[in-house]
Amino acid sequence: MLLAVDVGNTQTVFGLFEDGRLTERWRVATEPRRTGDEIGVTLSGFLDLEPVAGVCLSSTVPALVRSYEEFAERWAHAPLLVVGPGTRTGVPVRVDDPRQVGPDRIVNAVAAAERHGAPCIVVDFGTSTNFDALSAAGEFVGGVFAPGVEISMDALFARAARLTKVDFVEPPSVIGKTTAAALQAGLVYGFAGQVDGIVERMRAELGGDARVVATGGLADLIAPHARTIERVDPFLTLEGLRLVWDRHRD
Repeated sequence: MLLAVDVGNTQTVFGLFEDGRLTERWRVATEPRRTGDEIGVTLSGFLDLEPVAGVCLSSTVPALVRSYEEFAERWAHAPLLVVGPGTRTGVPVRVDDPRQVGPDRIVNAVAAAERHGAPCIVVDFGTSTNFDALSAAGEFVGGVFAPGVEISMDALFARAARLTKVDFVEPPSVIGKTTAAALQAGLVYGFAGQVDGIVERMRAELGGDARVVATGGLADLIAPHARTIERVDPFLTLEGLRLVWDRHRD
């Protein structure tokens, strides 16, 4: 079995693969100071570590890489592959400094190329909203960063004393009849409009009708209202980790 680990700035997602198929998944809050033993104790509550034959890690929190090395050695007793510069992925990275590209963006590109073809644009709704571009030749050619849904709304609530936090759900109409509905409409339709505006400009630069795939925690909320998003692939990053593991092993 392969344990795929996607460490984001806010949340960490674990996926367990057996014979190339995602069988289990879990999501926990990312704790930058968590030790390898704490990770081991946490994961032992979710799964039996004995059958794990390998761990593939993408981490946007550098401080946690060492903790996962300790976890792999002391708890999983399995080899660890940390995705980073120099990792064999099968997707050429055509940017000015490939070392600056986050591993989550690379594994998303790997999975998008394999599952959806190229050219392709991946919209990842995470702490930031990332737009990453694959050329028609299957090369990672860069992308766009925008403030994420949750941190944007948190900033609004923090600066506007009369506004309170609302559930991240679809409003009953675009024109809100209550403060909560108006906030929800701004969240859903505002970010959907942002996606469409950025994607249309990226498509123009890519020179083709690139497919658009959404992933990340809030993709299901925003995607139905963005006319440019064609499909939602909620476990794209985990699938990318599996593909990178297989290619590196081969």
